[in-house]
Amino acid sequence: MYKAIGVIELKSIPKGVEAADAALKSAGIEMVSSHPSCPGKYEIILTGSISDVTVAVAHVENRFDGYVIDSCVLGRIDEQVIKALFGTQPGERKGSLGLVETFSAASAIKAADIAVKTARVEIYDLRVSRGMGGKGVVMITGDVGDVTAAIEAGANYAKGISTLSSYTVIAAPHEELWKQM
Repeated sequence: MYKAIGVIELKSIPKGVEAADAALKSAGIEMVSSHPSCPGKYEIILTGSISDVTVAVAHVENRFDGYVIDSCVLGRIDEQVIKALFGTQPGERKGSLGLVETFSAASAIKAADIAVKTARVEIYDLRVSRGMGGKGVVMITGDVGDVTAAIEAGANYAKGISTLSSYTVIAAPHEELWKQM
């Protein structure tokens, strides 16, 4: 499917469109998506070989330095993250529930990837940018110990780059909560 994924968020829509064009012209990558997100951000997701994606992201970071909010490159992204990102993975209501909320889509995607690689958990949902004020949130399910380890790992990543908004683990969510999510 995808070899590597690069995510870039900019704080200007015109500069975002220009950055998407620059990324496409800088390396042999493909655009997965390129669109405005709220509030007034522009989000670019691209794919290709790890070296091409790294070059394209670095090119945009250097050329549009004052406009880049966040970015990341994921070389071996977990399949669950791809499926959740594009809404093709139905989340299962089981076990405990953990959430990590970040101030950027890029850090939420990376936190999700770190979480699922840390413990035996499943992504229940992954939402980024649109309709969320530019934030991102990943919801993880599984046994409480695994969910706690996964959520702490994802939250620690986001905290380390100053994009963590909040996180929590609910050991045994009420059935009514599951129905409303």
